[in-house]
Amino acid sequence: MTVKLEVAEGVGTLRLDRPPMNALDVATQDRLKELAEEATRRDDVRAVVIYGGERVFAAGADIKEMQEMDHTAMVLRARALQDSFTAVARIPKPVVAAITGYALGGGCELALCADYRIAAENAKLGQPEILLGLVPGAGGTQRLPRLIGPSKAKDLIFTGRQVKADEALAIGLVDRVVPAAEVYEQAHAWAAKLAQGPAIALRAAKESVDTGLETDIDTGLAVERNWFAGLFATEDRARGMRSFVEEGPGKAKFL
Repeated sequence: MTVKLEVAEGVGTLRLDRPPMNALDVATQDRLKELAEEATRRDDVRAVVIYGGERVFAAGADIKEMQEMDHTAMVLRARALQDSFTAVARIPKPVVAAITGYALGGGCELALCADYRIAAENAKLGQPEILLGLVPGAGGTQRLPRLIGPSKAKDLIFTGRQVKADEALAIGLVDRVVPAAEVYEQAHAWAAKLAQGPAIALRAAKESVDTGLETDIDTGLAVERNWFAGLFATEDRARGMRSFVEEGPGKAKFL
């Protein structure tokens, strides 16, 4: 299989495994969607890491496969392409991308679907579709400007240039840069820590932020308000407040 879901310590690792560069062909896209939906359903998966291995995250779409597709074929495929990435973005649990080597085109778009991005010092990211006479088609024109702002996103999309890890950190495209050998370890540690937290509250926080970014503030506040009140019906809320009163802040156990 070109994508695997491996679960340990409450963390599900979505592992891309299509050597040599993890090119995201149709089969890989479909498998990614299938496993993202599985990670969403599974109670033993409380946080997710997206990882391409020690050498490369994902160098982009399979250009040889796309070259054979005409307009009609891509009209039929484009929605499924976006849906596979949206399935990752909508995992209602904390998701971190562990980026090694190249994360270009579809690889960069996949990283954009995470809540947090940890990159290797030697990582390179970008949206080079313009160099093929295309635009990003898996969410890049929408998620990238929401993350780094429209002018910086247009610079990357218009030029197709690659950015190194230090620039990616400076413009907010990644959140942490670490030695290459530590990327997966640190990503897994970030996910494992959150996997110990209150699952429903984390889901509420993620949905509130994501919905608020895509709508007006009144709608966003309504989503927040409904989740805030609804969490008072959960055992996690009762446990968290009881622990705070009896033991002080930060000592509640949610598992």
